[in-house]
Amino acid sequence: MTILSMVALVVLVAPFLATNVASGPEPRRPVTTYNPYFGDLHTHTAYSDAWEGTPWDAFAAAKAAGADFMATTDHEFYLSPEEWADTLLAADSYTSKTFVAMAGYEYWMTGSGEVNVYNTPNFPPEINDPANHGNPGTHASRWGSLPTFYDWLAGQSGAIGQWNHPTYVTRNFIDYAYLTEKHDKAMGIIEVYNWKYTEPSYIMALDKGWHVMPSANSDTHSPDWISGSEVRTVLLAPSLTPENLYAAMSAGRGYATLDKNLQISYTLNGLVMGSVLATVTDTSVASIHIEDPDGTPSDAITLVEIVSDGGIVVASIPTSGNVVDLNVQLNSDSAHYYYLRVTTASNLDGVPGVTAWTAPVWTGR
Repeated sequence: MTILSMVALVVLVAPFLATNVASGPEPRRPVTTYNPYFGDLHTHTAYSDAWEGTPWDAFAAAKAAGADFMATTDHEFYLSPEEWADTLLAADSYTSKTFVAMAGYEYWMTGSGEVNVYNTPNFPPEINDPANHGNPGTHASRWGSLPTFYDWLAGQSGAIGQWNHPTYVTRNFIDYAYLTEKHDKAMGIIEVYNWKYTEPSYIMALDKGWHVMPSANSDTHSPDWISGSEVRTVLLAPSLTPENLYAAMSAGRGYATLDKNLQISYTLNGLVMGSVLATVTDTSVASIHIEDPDGTPSDAITLVEIVSDGGIVVASIPTSGNVVDLNVQLNSDSAHYYYLRVTTASNLDGVPGVTAWTAPVWTGR
């Protein structure tokens, strides 16, 4: 059988009423109890290589601009112990019932790329190699630094990794090798947009078996935190707390959007994006609700695609307007995952184009 044949499509149905059975240790939770929280997981301050500003300035600006959360992720090799302690203090001070401030950092590994690390006060140990100098991430070959880093990350309770701007490097983190159950749990996110589209790397990681969600981040090095970019990472959580957002990041429960307030709900057989189906089945039903609250023609949703293994589009549904409700029945005896790709009338470049990508729901195969 081919990977999929689309059997039925019903447009303008009622919003979701299904119940989610989340993968991992999370409790059963109705889909409707997840709220979308909008923010940025990749920003810089003058504590590394930004033009100006401290984490205190960054969090204040992000909160004032209406973000639900933001992470500062200065380059680890620039941060002094005093600056890192101040970053942790700023994040703690700015976190409230209406805003979550995250203290993260960006770690570079030679020949492989950069990874953001969240939810740990610790830095990876330096890998000693006298032939290399400078950034600690250069102190090993890429074949040694990647598995060593993944081992270290998996050993940090609650820590989460994000692959940054993946196609900026030659080998795509050595094409996402070194997958183990512990490494998979530690790496929760991959950037699908950071100044350019990197969806092929997202597909490559999924095809290798990693369970990660896509993110879209500004990677700003200017004092324009949140206000300077439309791109957002959206995390789905029952309420706005650090614990809930980190749990969403770890579970890969969220989506990436180039529109600052595009709202997407997506379930497969009643399970929210980021989940793994408990029962493998050849027939699945994708339930989709997409809405742009601005209601302008430029934000109209023009195409919804369901993407599966190898980046194959298994359902392509032209749409119109600022609210879309779909039920799509899918048949496949081989698919490992399905995620959504959303096109709008005006992307970041002001022309029709892809604007959002969701985390998959994995079939359990």
